[in-house]
Amino acid sequence: MLIFLSIILGLAPFLPAPHLFEKLEMLVSGTLTKPIDIFDLIMHASPMVLLLVKYIYDRMGKRGE
Repeated sequence: MLIFLSIILGLAPFLPAPHLFEKLEMLVSGTLTKPIDIFDLIMHASPMVLLLVKYIYDRMGKRGE
């Protein structure tokens, strides 16, 4: 479920370009200054960050067994 959520929220809207990619380009170029854009970046990236944290946590748990 988390993988599906990460893909859908990370790539929505699909056309013309995903919001996450647009916001990351703005972040790199230094034009990500509006609070709504920063909030949008956080909301679109949070499922992917959560998925990464869950993956790392699961891998660390399996190593200790």
